[in-house]
Amino acid sequence: MSWRSTGHTNSELINNLSRNGLLTSRALAAAMLATDRAHFCPHAPYADAPQRIGYDATISAPHMHVYALEALLPYITGERRGKVGEKEGRGVRVLDVGCGSGYLLAVIGHLLPPGGKVIGIEHIPQLTSLATSNLRRSPATAAMLSDGRIQAVTADGRQGYAPEAPYDAIHVGAAADGWGVVDTLVNQLGRGGRLFIPVCDGDGGEGEGGGTAGQWVWEVDKDEEGKVTKKKSHGVMYVPLTDRKEFS
Repeated sequence: MSWRSTGHTNSELINNLSRNGLLTSRALAAAMLATDRAHFCPHAPYADAPQRIGYDATISAPHMHVYALEALLPYITGERRGKVGEKEGRGVRVLDVGCGSGYLLAVIGHLLPPGGKVIGIEHIPQLTSLATSNLRRSPATAAMLSDGRIQAVTADGRQGYAPEAPYDAIHVGAAADGWGVVDTLVNQLGRGGRLFIPVCDGDGGEGEGGGTAGQWVWEVDKDEEGKVTKKKSHGVMYVPLTDRKEFS
């Protein structure tokens, strides 16, 4: 059904995702309508398919963004805030590992409650600059950059971003090679939080584009007592989390 969601405009894409039953949250639909994908995707922005954004990176297909954000939605909006975060009196914190061209930073920014913040990490400085530039194309997200609701940093996302931890929600937009990265990010997950991450576990899942990917999406939850549970979802085919590269 995902390929049928392609549209000629941003609103047509969002409406098709909703009509096909892929997008069910009104709040998420509104946030995506407020975020023109063309600001973040230079080629075929309203196609429901992954697209290249340069520097060996891609922006995921819209239906995959929907899947990830609906899984994290109550954590992003603060509906599932853990007691630790509430006790500390600080706003919701969201981490986006592999923020690419900045699209999810914009959508998440529109979903955050007052006092919330989303941090995007890229290990390629040019992508960090690209995300920031793209976010400035809309007055709304430009304001979020200015007041600190959105921040893009250059760092190794596999190590998370300790200065803003713990996080209510962590999204990873590239596949981790094994469980070491998962454990590192879980350590930065707040009690009552959720991590969404694709993992290369060699189990031969059916990838998003067909074929054997060996990647599966995992939803990892940490309860109020700090107990961690892992739920395996479906096979996908993401680009891998990689070391920093130098591009001229």
